[in-house]
Amino acid sequence: MQLWNKGFEPDKMIESFTVGLDRELDLRLARYDVQGSMAHIRMLESIGLLEKSELDQLLPALQEIADSIERGEFVIEDGVEDVHSQVEFLLTAKLGDIGKKIHSGRSRNDQVLVDLKLFFRDELRRIADGVERLFNRLQSLSEEHRDKLMPGYTHLQVAMPSSFGLWFGAYAESLTDDMQMVVAAYNIANQNPLGSAAGYGSSFPLDREMTTELLGFANPHYNVVAAQMSRGKTERAVASAIAAVASTLGHLAMDVCMWMCNNFGFVKFPDELTTGSSIMPHKKNPDVFEIMRGKCNRLQSLPNELTILTANLPLGYNRDLQLMKDIVFPATTQLIECLDMADFMLAHIEVKEGILDDPRYDYIFTVEDVNRLVLQGVPFRDAYRQVGLSVQDGTYRPTREVHHTHLGSIGNPANGLIAEKMHGLLAQLK
Repeated sequence: MQLWNKGFEPDKMIESFTVGLDRELDLRLARYDVQGSMAHIRMLESIGLLEKSELDQLLPALQEIADSIERGEFVIEDGVEDVHSQVEFLLTAKLGDIGKKIHSGRSRNDQVLVDLKLFFRDELRRIADGVERLFNRLQSLSEEHRDKLMPGYTHLQVAMPSSFGLWFGAYAESLTDDMQMVVAAYNIANQNPLGSAAGYGSSFPLDREMTTELLGFANPHYNVVAAQMSRGKTERAVASAIAAVASTLGHLAMDVCMWMCNNFGFVKFPDELTTGSSIMPHKKNPDVFEIMRGKCNRLQSLPNELTILTANLPLGYNRDLQLMKDIVFPATTQLIECLDMADFMLAHIEVKEGILDDPRYDYIFTVEDVNRLVLQGVPFRDAYRQVGLSVQDGTYRPTREVHHTHLGSIGNPANGLIAEKMHGLLAQLK
């Protein structure tokens, strides 16, 4: 069944090609489709396009559908094109012609836009919840291990002293930058397109402010053409937020893979959280973090994929836009799974103590000793040359003392201030 049916059936091959995965993907939109329809018919009754008696029949029937969705019983039947058709079909089967009235004053274009906006709002909140859990884990680990030193690297060469407190804390603060992207995407999604119809409005006196309030949007997409133009723009914003979080998570996964290898040996996990080799009995592989790194690298391609898909589309709705669901819907699930797995794994991480006691890291203290001489009154260039010459002639002996006290350094990681940043961002999603 198609909402646009005009008395003829499309060729089955055409129908299969154009519908694609919509039936499966639309199940994730079902609750939002009912939510949007309930707001829409309340508005229709308020402007006289529905009788109060009709509204009183439609709302309980829609609630029954909503309940079936929450119970996992809702299906899009064979021959039904999408979730919108299925909901209207169920209403019509139950209430007759009254069920057909819910479509007055809207198009399937603004109907699906509402569904998507509501869906993306919830998905972004779920992503934010996952980010918050991982953020809290990283902050806790930063405090727990703030005084345990580890090497810092530039060019993958031993550079200066760092600490596990700084390492964990750095990823926590990086997540606050990513949360800025999540909040921005949420704000773009949090606008009501209902009433824009096919992108050019309606001759009915629709009360768009009413549906905006009923659906909890911050404001409407005021211009009806702009509302339709948001299809694609919203998805690109969501994709950018996903890619930002994935970038931080992928980088963390790479670090863990590196720190786990025997050449470093900085961190380890219980045996049951690693995997083995079919031929080498000693192996304990970081497969979880390798898979996480790979998934996050793929997720970072989302903005480019969506940009290419929508780059040359003309104004108004085009069926190409349907394909964005195939790209973005699985991505939100994958990112949340990666966030949850990272939190689970880090709950069991073990860090090595006394790393910098190893003579291989002696030169990591050269800058500390240069600075010590400067504090004693030696000009910086002279101190640099003095320590450099001792390294060259093999007489350098490190003091192994680290005195970092400024904001954001080893001795003052500023975790409380970083937490304030994150909490301020999370408050914007409430």
